[in-house]
This record gives sequence, structure tokens and C-alpha cells, in this order.
Amino acid sequence: MAGATENQQQQLPIVLERVLECKQGAVRCVRYNVDGGYCLSCGSDKSVKLWNPNTGALLHTFAGHGYEVLDARGSVDNSLIASCGLDKSVMVWDVTTGQCRLKLRGHAARVTCVCFTEDSHVVLSASVDGSVKCWDLRSRKFEPIQTLDEAKDSVMSVTVSGHQILTASLDTNTRLYDLRNGSLTTNCLGESVTCSSLSGDAQCVLAATVNSGLRLMDKQTGELLASYRDHKTTDYKVECCFSESDTHVFSGSEDAYVYCWDLISSNLTHRLHHPGGRVVHSLSPHPSQPKLLTATLGQVWLWGPPPPQEQE
Repeated sequence: MAGATENQQQQLPIVLERVLECKQGAVRCVRYNVDGGYCLSCGSDKSVKLWNPNTGALLHTFAGHGYEVLDARGSVDNSLIASCGLDKSVMVWDVTTGQCRLKLRGHAARVTCVCFTEDSHVVLSASVDGSVKCWDLRSRKFEPIQTLDEAKDSVMSVTVSGHQILTASLDTNTRLYDLRNGSLTTNCLGESVTCSSLSGDAQCVLAATVNSGLRLMDKQTGELLASYRDHKTTDYKVECCFSESDTHVFSGSEDAYVYCWDLISSNLTHRLHHPGGRVVHSLSPHPSQPKLLTATLGQVWLWGPPPPQEQE
């Protein structure tokens, strides 16, 4: 068992490999694309930038939002990028041409996050207005094909896994929509939920709440499986995520660190320091490698595993 634990530690993204100076004001979020070859950064200067994080090369800048950009995601086929922000709109960009293909309006307040379904045909957007809207990109009508409006307060995150949609809301609930059978499972956490994510096997939910709460729960029953502490998240929306191997969980913090815990034991294993930063608010794990992107102030940080030790 000791050897297995040592191997897991070896494969965690705990070594700083590169810092990207994004030059787009404050970086509001960072996101890997679906295969982890590229990443997106969203700025307070109203731009979205496409990067190769491994080389630090800036590949393209997408500009067109009226106010700060809060989130962006690439489609599963890597042909499109969806972005959203304070201007209450969702913009869909063509990666090849760099042009805006669609500008979708329908939310009554700022749009907090976006994501694509796995066929890349539908974009989901969540908003402070308490709704999640589903937009069919093949439709000629600029209207949502469905609106999920069960939340009674701001929806802060939305995640798609197959036929299921997971949302987190400041009304203290996570909601799991099963589109296949038309069911809704609501789990009340007792505190405003600022971020939620699904494990790689889609069986567990990791949810962050105000007052530094971080909980691991069974997706279907809502049973509490583990909780994690030591980090600080009281004044900002700070993201959390699973490691690519589902062995550990990560959370940003308001003290310039990213915290890493063992998934099962809840033991704190690492703290990743961001010198000169304050709030580390956005995280994006690589989909298949032990790498992690983090954002603070105007920078994106790339973390990777330690180099393998030379055998004696």
C-alpha cells in the first residue's frame, strides 16, 4: 500500500511548470479544452484568449463582449467556443475563423457559466437570474429550447455528463436533472452552494459552499461521504475539482493557495502557493493527465507532477 500511495503522490500536479501573464485585466476563469491540448482564459477586459499552456503561446484573442467575461468552454469537437459574462449574453465563436457565430440573449442578469452537451449541438448557460437555458445551435431561432428555472437564487455552476445536468445555486441546493427519464433530484446543503463538479465516474458530487465548506456526496442519495477543511472561502466564489484520477480533490482559497486533499481520508496532502496572489478562484484539471490550471489576479498557473526520481 505504501508503494501505491507514493505513486499517487508522484502523479499529482504539485510542481509549478509555467505562469502565463494574460494581460487581459483580472482573469475571471481558466478552462482546459476537451482534450487538454489548449486552454481558455477569460478577462475583465472583455476578452477570451486561447493558449497553448505547455508553451505559453497565445493563439488567438476573441473580443466582442460588452463587459467582463466570466466563463468560457470549448465544444467537444473543438470547433466552437462559448463564452458568457456581465453583459447577460452568451457568445459562440468559430475557432477556425475567430469570428462570433451567434450572440444569444435571454437572461435577465449576468451569465455566470456555460458548457456544451457532449454532441456539441447544445449550449447551456446559467445565470444570476436563477435559470439555466439550453440553446440549440442548429436552430434558426435565437431562443432557448428549454429553461430550467427551479432555482430560487443565482445558479453558480452547471455541468453536463451524458444525459444528466448538475447545477449549484445560492439557494443552498444542488440539482441533478436526468433528461432521459425527466427526473429532478434536489440536495439541500444548508448553505449557499458556489460550485459543484462530478467525479470522473459520475457517481460523486463535490460541492463548495460559503464559509469554507467543501463536501463529497453520493450523486443519487446526497449522502455525505467526506468533508474537507483548512482552506478559506468566505467572500468569493472559489472553484473546486477532482484530480484527473479521482484520487484527490482540489480547492482554491482566499489565502493565495490551492489546497489538495486525499479523496477518501480527507487528509490535506499539499498546498500550492501562488506568490503575489490573493484569491485563487478558478481551477481546471487536465482531462487525462496529472496537470492543473489555476487563476489568480492577471495570471494563469500551470502545475504538473514532480519529475520521476532516478532509480538507484
